[in-house]
Amino acid sequence: MAPARTSLPWLPAPPADFLAQCKSLITNAEPPGPVIQYLASHRLQSIEHAVLSRAIRKARATERALSPLSSFRLGVLSNSTFDLIADYLPAAAARHGVALDVVSTPYDQAIQQALDPNSTINTGELDGCLIAVDHRWLKIDRTYLDANPIERVESAIDQLRLIVKSISTKSGIPTILQLIPTPPYSLFGNYEGQVAGTIRAMLGVANEQILSLARETGSYILDVRALAEGIGTDQWFDPSQWVSYKFPFSSECFPIYADYLGRLLGTIRGKARKCLVLDLDNTIWGGAIGDEGVTGIVLAQGNPKGEAFRSVQSAALELRGRGIILAVCSKNHDEVARTPFREHPEMILKEDHIAAFQANWNDKAYNLKVIAQQLNIGLDSLVLLDDNPAEREFVRRSLPMVAVPELPNDPSWFVWYLNNAGYFEAVTYSNEDQKRAGFYAADAQRNAELVKTADLADYLDVLEMEMSAASFDLQGRQRITQLINKTNQFNLTTRRYTETEVAIMESEETTFTLQIRLKDKFGDLGMVGILICKRQDDPTIWEIDTWLMSCRVLGRKVEEAMLTHLVRSARKNGITKLIGFYIPTCKNSMVESHYGNLGFNKIEALAEAGTCWSLVVDDFADKPLPIRIIDSQSSSIV
Repeated sequence: MAPARTSLPWLPAPPADFLAQCKSLITNAEPPGPVIQYLASHRLQSIEHAVLSRAIRKARATERALSPLSSFRLGVLSNSTFDLIADYLPAAAARHGVALDVVSTPYDQAIQQALDPNSTINTGELDGCLIAVDHRWLKIDRTYLDANPIERVESAIDQLRLIVKSISTKSGIPTILQLIPTPPYSLFGNYEGQVAGTIRAMLGVANEQILSLARETGSYILDVRALAEGIGTDQWFDPSQWVSYKFPFSSECFPIYADYLGRLLGTIRGKARKCLVLDLDNTIWGGAIGDEGVTGIVLAQGNPKGEAFRSVQSAALELRGRGIILAVCSKNHDEVARTPFREHPEMILKEDHIAAFQANWNDKAYNLKVIAQQLNIGLDSLVLLDDNPAEREFVRRSLPMVAVPELPNDPSWFVWYLNNAGYFEAVTYSNEDQKRAGFYAADAQRNAELVKTADLADYLDVLEMEMSAASFDLQGRQRITQLINKTNQFNLTTRRYTETEVAIMESEETTFTLQIRLKDKFGDLGMVGILICKRQDDPTIWEIDTWLMSCRVLGRKVEEAMLTHLVRSARKNGITKLIGFYIPTCKNSMVESHYGNLGFNKIEALAEAGTCWSLVVDDFADKPLPIRIIDSQSSSIV
């Protein structure tokens, strides 16, 4: 029997003292953020959602830091009763790394709120606005056979466009548009989709236009259509709850809707996971390789269990193809664990697909730490897929920041559980995402070279690095936005910008931008750094609004090469001084001394341990670097 997606079965049951832990959030001396995220990571009932959401609001009211949760203030415009749905949102968002504050607006006032410059939406200092309207608001709620259905659809989309552009103009915040599910009603039966004026046909056109509107305006998409279809529209739509309470969909679906929205907000805040860590025995093949040997494990086509395990491997390989890193964490002898990857003819995954391979008899929490260290990513970037419930519980208790989905006994459902958990949500997709797994494979070659080289300077010379610097442009826009919103550790200010805001920077005369790419003899590492400088009231000063780098290039003197190019650009633009800020977060302590190490002078200390630094451009002297710097706009070496 299929599991009920509405019950979020990939989450573990809450601890027995869940309510007591919620109540103690305010009184405990320990920081509430990690506890909130831990509690939110369980399969909660409605009362538990309400209690945790109330505890989150109280914790926020005390003004205590909720890190590692990232704050997000979300306005909601809806043509339905949304308040009860909103009660589920803070806990669901915390599950995905966000401390959410929901700002509700009056019932069915979307256009009024968008157009009024003094409305809650336009004056609420929001981080984003969800436009939660459905087919009824679009006036696509019945079949129209005696009118032009295309005009009706276009009129509806024009209303949406008016809302989005008005909010963008008046408050400058991004919007979230919903794709609209189709009610399970039919006037023509199987012929329904072929009649232009039916609800199904019109909503098909409307959803395509909503996607176009999102691309046009830089809005995000919440795919409620796919969610409702996955659950089943008969279950999604509840006519009784609509006529009685004006609920847009069945109250049974509130938790999964909240989770879908929470994972989208988490991704906007750079919280999506980056790495799938695979157990081996009875997770990607049947049986224990140490006992059964290569010929004894279950993996053959034509065998139901064998095909189930092959589907897990296929899903993992698909994730790798879109940029998710694959790793192995197994209690096993290393050589034995690698044998199927090398010798079994039915293996879909090969050894070179795996960026980090930990097979030994250490506990899995320890090995996960090693994997994160090897890949230079945070533990909160990891998802562990493991069939053993005891191992899952041990990792959850030892490393609560690692995502560990529950799995059923039947391996045929493993992929379903992993996919529906939503760990690898995306709001952008670039060519570099496809290459990311290959980047980590090349890193293994670089590490091997480092082992052979006794001196770091010699190693850097051997790499034959070449750094290119160019202003923001259309080709790099998606990747630039992705880096801005996902980079947490080497990020001096951790300011987040939407793709639309990045596009505006491309043509702003007062803004200087750089996208930094790096390659070496082992391959192209892609875009690894971002710089945004803004001219101040004094036109001879640039303030460094954003300086971030991929942690994969730490220790290569890339930051020094970036500063060298920045200073040269400053001189060309008549800039005499650079001002930089370090704004601390729970993850960026590694860059606390960044400006000092580069020769900046500290001007002052700021609130919450932040610092302000300055560099007189004429005081900067070029240093020999193991990196060739290329100005991509002029194709010259500078």
